[in-house]
Amino acid sequence: MRSVLLAAASALGLILATPLPASAQTGASPGASPGTSAPAPRAPRAARPKREPTAGQLAARERMRKCAGEWRDAKSKNATGGLKWPQFWSRCNTRMKGNAA
Repeated sequence: MRSVLLAAASALGLILATPLPASAQTGASPGASPGTSAPAPRAPRAARPKREPTAGQLAARERMRKCAGEWRDAKSKNATGGLKWPQFWSRCNTRMKGNAA
């Protein structure tokens, strides 16, 4: 038993005494050539120009604003009929689309 511990301790000493290769010390990947480093960071992309919203998007926003106003009024009067916002919005949006046609 004592000889096994002695052998393990001496093996550990040899492992710790061995210097690391240069690639392991600098943090380079093992497959990289010695003269190369990490790739340069990419330049940020140019910002895309903003597009104007379509007529349909503008109409949807306007319906959302009107329905939100109706929701706030109904909510303050406790007259939502047990509906949550998604159900209220669905019905209001359908009603508003019907009025626009």
